[in-house]
Amino acid sequence: MLRTGLYPGTFDPVTNGHLDVIARACALVDRLVIAIGVHHGKAPLFDADERIEMLNEECAGIALETDTVIEVVTFDGLVVDVAREEEAGVLFRGLRDATDFDYEMQMVGMNGAMAPDVQTVFLPASGEVRHIAASLVRQIAAMSGDIDSFVPARVARRLRDRFDY
Repeated sequence: MLRTGLYPGTFDPVTNGHLDVIARACALVDRLVIAIGVHHGKAPLFDADERIEMLNEECAGIALETDTVIEVVTFDGLVVDVAREEEAGVLFRGLRDATDFDYEMQMVGMNGAMAPDVQTVFLPASGEVRHIAASLVRQIAAMSGDIDSFVPARVARRLRDRFDY
């Protein structure tokens, strides 16, 4: 039986920090489902299809290196529901700092109450990517700033195209 994990997020856009968590999560499971939240009322920079495409492009090498099946799906409901649908026994959450930890601990409690069979594993961000946040990457790109150290080259190209610089 495959050990399946779920890594939920918005991935708007996928960053080097996300890829760090994905690579380390792959060391712990046989199958990793990356779940892109597509909540109505939010206006992401990249639509769901673009985010799926970016994740598939950037995760192909990780899947090969780790011999892990990586699948990308979208969801618009509760994370625990998509975890059950995908038969994931573990949720992976990346942590950058104490603020992330405080928020994530609340989520662990709520998710645990709704789905006690789904465990949460925190993966602290590696030092070289700890400072990266997708929201900040979008802001820097919107002002034609240098984003090359925060996102993969193909994602940087997409951001430059989106902001026309």
